[in-house]
Amino acid sequence: MVGCPGAGRTIGPVGATAARPVTSAAPTTRFYGWRVVAAAFTVLFVAYGLQFSFGVFVNEITDDTGWSRADILLPYAVYVALYSWLSSVSGWATDRYGPRRVVAIGAVILGIGWAGFGLSHALWQVYLTLGVVAAVGMSATWVPCNATVVRWFVRRRGTAVGVASSGGATGNLVVPPVAAGLIAVVGWRSTIPAMAVVGTVAMLACSRFMVRDPEELGLHPDGDALPPVATATSLADEDSFTAAEARRTGMFWCIFALFALTWIAVFVPFAHLAAFAEDLGNSALAGSLLLSAIGLGGVAGRLTIGPLSDRVGRRPTLAFLLALQVVAFSGFAAAHGLWMLFPAAVMFGAAYGGSTTILPALVGDQFGRRAAGAIVGQIFAGAGAMAAIGPYVAAAIYDATASYRVAFLLSAASNVVALLLVGLLRPPRRPVDLVPA
Repeated sequence: MVGCPGAGRTIGPVGATAARPVTSAAPTTRFYGWRVVAAAFTVLFVAYGLQFSFGVFVNEITDDTGWSRADILLPYAVYVALYSWLSSVSGWATDRYGPRRVVAIGAVILGIGWAGFGLSHALWQVYLTLGVVAAVGMSATWVPCNATVVRWFVRRRGTAVGVASSGGATGNLVVPPVAAGLIAVVGWRSTIPAMAVVGTVAMLACSRFMVRDPEELGLHPDGDALPPVATATSLADEDSFTAAEARRTGMFWCIFALFALTWIAVFVPFAHLAAFAEDLGNSALAGSLLLSAIGLGGVAGRLTIGPLSDRVGRRPTLAFLLALQVVAFSGFAAAHGLWMLFPAAVMFGAAYGGSTTILPALVGDQFGRRAAGAIVGQIFAGAGAMAAIGPYVAAAIYDATASYRVAFLLSAASNVVALLLVGLLRPPRRPVDLVPA
């Protein structure tokens, strides 16, 4: 593969097959893949709605318990690291056992973890419930949902993943203000368990629609009656990588490093932006609305970036998004009022949302559909675990300097390096020593 070291000499692209004299029928309007997309959307709405509401609870928890922000953010960092790492397991389990079981079991565990967090009275209980139990449940959401959608679509892969993943951004838009309103009425200890119970029920209801791939129902990707000329007929015909083969390519490690660099900073706004707004003299509701602004940008980013990447390619789209994220973090660092914070929040949401949409589609393009869950899971496990570092480091910087501005500038710098790595990505190629005889 050209562009990254260690890729080896290459020959044609993944999935390339001899031309076949077949035609593609128009997609049916009731293609089951869109039900899978809707179910994935709802699961991610619930899971990330809970997760991205965390920033709304920080000041309430510290005022009530006397714990510092760093005390609260360290269990949250454990949670992010653990659920990211366990995504390699949930991705493998999705390929092996199907997403229906994985998502259903994860829903129950996630609900127990968040409900227990709301009832915690000691830091060790927060580590156990949020840092461990909720993390195990959360690992059964992003990778299983997006990897399943990747298996259902080829030509419209970016569009479908964009719609599904916009569930997380929509949850980010809707749930934090709801959480803030409930806190004002019943307090944070009642709000978190109530949200956990409702979320668990919704995720369980959606899990029954999660079918692993179209071949299980006698269908083809995208709802085609017959696949296009350049597309393999089925998973049995498709020239897909195994997870072990993927790890032997330079592209895998380029993708890994790139997303590790951008994700190391990605949860800093989610965990600290609401508190930063309050530090500038704004209300808690205004802080929660900043999180909703991120969600608004995320919805727009996911819904537009997926189709855009299908048209212009993943690499230029990803470069644009990382550049946008640099501008957004710089805006946070320079902000002195809501008039600067809101545009930067929307910009950050669009950039973050769009870039996360690119990852599953990029993996599907490069490595095929068969082991998409395991490969996405492995990248997410390592690169996503880096996201645990940012919020805790930002909290430590705040405790030392009483300001988040240095943390925001460091976040911008990390994305600059990630942007430089985009130049190493090349069209998908299969190393010659991995091509079957």
